[in-house]
Amino acid sequence: MEITEERDSYCAQDTFALGEQMGKQAKPGQLFTLIGDLGVGKTVFTQGFAAGLGITEPVNSPTFTILQSYEGGRLPFYHFDVYRIGDVEEMEEIGYEDCFYGDGVCLVEWADLIEEILPERYTEVCIEKDLSRGFDYRRITLTRKGMDVGSAEG
Repeated sequence: MEITEERDSYCAQDTFALGEQMGKQAKPGQLFTLIGDLGVGKTVFTQGFAAGLGITEPVNSPTFTILQSYEGGRLPFYHFDVYRIGDVEEMEEIGYEDCFYGDGVCLVEWADLIEEILPERYTEVCIEKDLSRGFDYRRITLTRKGMDVGSAEG
């Protein structure tokens, strides 16, 4: 079962605020995937998410390190950028299972590249530009995958 909702973002502050709200509501063991082209605001969303968890250190995309861990918030936060993963087995070398199935919260950019190892339940955050609505406009679609009809967890 999938549960989908759409949000409008008219500027980077809106995208940050949605990330922050979701970070404040995040629970241990949740996983979020972040889908979107380069330059749509995935890093801005992630920075808001980290702020919502109470993380104060700088947050950037771990493009070359693949995983960046943050322990300074109310939950451990594991931020993956799997764009440069050549083979899913590389995720095992990183120890992804400890992150995906631990007591922290995970956010995975470019998760479509490792779809076969994603847990049954997660929330997909898809950020898309729509230039017909303005240069800074983003449509953010939240899809909760593997959820029961009455469940808001993800």
